[in-house]
Amino acid sequence: MMKKKKKVLGVALAATLAVSLTACTTPSSTDKGSTDKATTTAAATAAGGATAKIDTSEFQTISYVMLGDKPKNGQFEKVMEKLNAILKQKVNAKLEIKWVEWADWQTKYNLLLASGEPVDLITVATDWLDTWQNAQKGAFQPLDKLLPVYAPLTWKEVPPENWAETKYKNQIMLIPEDHYTQWVNHGFLYRGDWAKEFGITSPIKDWKTMETYFQGVKDKKPGVVPWDANGTAAGNIAGYINSYTDAIELPISTGLFGLVYGKSYDEKYKAYSPILDDTFVNFAKMMKDWGDKGFWREDVLNYKGDNRSELEAGKSSVDQHHTQTFLGERIKMDKLQPGSDLQFFPFSATRNNLVSMSITHGGTSIGAKSKHPERALMVYDLIRQDPEVYRLMNYGLEGVQYVVKDGKRYRPDGYDVQRDDFYTDFWGGRIDKNEIPDGNDWVGKGDLYASYDKVKKAYPYGRFVFDKAPVTNELTAITQIVGQMGPAILYGKAGDPVKAVDDFRAKLKAAGFDKLMTEIQKQLDAFKTTVESSK
Repeated sequence: MMKKKKKVLGVALAATLAVSLTACTTPSSTDKGSTDKATTTAAATAAGGATAKIDTSEFQTISYVMLGDKPKNGQFEKVMEKLNAILKQKVNAKLEIKWVEWADWQTKYNLLLASGEPVDLITVATDWLDTWQNAQKGAFQPLDKLLPVYAPLTWKEVPPENWAETKYKNQIMLIPEDHYTQWVNHGFLYRGDWAKEFGITSPIKDWKTMETYFQGVKDKKPGVVPWDANGTAAGNIAGYINSYTDAIELPISTGLFGLVYGKSYDEKYKAYSPILDDTFVNFAKMMKDWGDKGFWREDVLNYKGDNRSELEAGKSSVDQHHTQTFLGERIKMDKLQPGSDLQFFPFSATRNNLVSMSITHGGTSIGAKSKHPERALMVYDLIRQDPEVYRLMNYGLEGVQYVVKDGKRYRPDGYDVQRDDFYTDFWGGRIDKNEIPDGNDWVGKGDLYASYDKVKKAYPYGRFVFDKAPVTNELTAITQIVGQMGPAILYGKAGDPVKAVDDFRAKLKAAGFDKLMTEIQKQLDAFKTTVESSK
């Protein structure tokens, strides 16, 4: 073991390395069915021409934490068998996906990292998976020295300015998904056929029209829950703030939902909480009214069902998620609910409050306790850079999950969603150059993207890393209050909404919310100085 460690260290200290992982696989690696004796060798060539070797003689199993429910139709295992055969041949490793399932995913994800369990690769995101908070707790390994050697193609591909946005205390904490075009602004997915039936003939752009739609479902679609939400989902408050303010949420986790925003794009360095003004009161009143009208289940706070599955089954009239989900669901719904004409109400549409996605919305880190960080990065580089591995990971088996015609991807004849569906939820390194355009993309996708491009603003907080150390106790207490009192307000189950909001604010104040806001403003001021001095 010491010998191997010395060899790895020697490679890692090389100043500039260019490595070809795929070209240097020894032919003998898959011969004779031998696993532990396989010797896949990658040549690492220093700038001066010297060549070092990465020792992959020991077969290693690399875990990768994904968010989502484990597929149950057997297709996942078939695809992984083929994918792992390639990984064994090229880097003498096997990929084993560890699922953090959607029920209580936030709690499970953070507990997994806090547990000290030795995970290798793990999906991260600075805006919805508490990446900076977990980095502050020491959950990830710094990657600066490892990337040039063990993920050289990715290292070269990501420009310095993007690596700068992945650093905590000047060390790289994650690999960003920075070469993939997507929009993850949230909104309501709703049925266009039913909207027209209820007299709504223009695209929905505000919450009052959404209310008209829900009432139509309640009145005319017996057996359908207008919005079959569950109490663990808090997208409604963020959506309402997006629709009715110019605020931009800061990457500071306060648990179930965010409490702190930048005032607006023009006042991005001014800390602001819509929870403290009429925005939150008006929202609470509307949710109380919607709850009383039966737009969701009476037991919404305890309901753990899958809203999307209910939409697909025709038992719910909406789902709340982002643009990319809508584009996929539009195709699915055309088959599962023919004529449903699924539409999307992006919350930004109400007043054009739209910022581009952060490049760290998706990413991959190495767990602090990983026993195989070097091989994990080699596997990652293959997943991201090798077209064959990439397509297996993202699309499944050609001929089973997809076929390619005229450069576009289609479902094979006889494809059955329940029988043939496959996914890995790989959201930590997708890349446009290895994508095969979907031949079934919704015809309105281009117009939707064009409408975003007209009003979008650059995400302003990619490099803002909040240091919570001065307010750790306050932030912990506030997060607990949000989790304890928030759901009842979000779904109109807290009694009088005005009193409920007053009580919520009083609890936050007693927990030190004023101190938290003061500290955030202090750090935003410093961030402004840093940004403006670097121009």
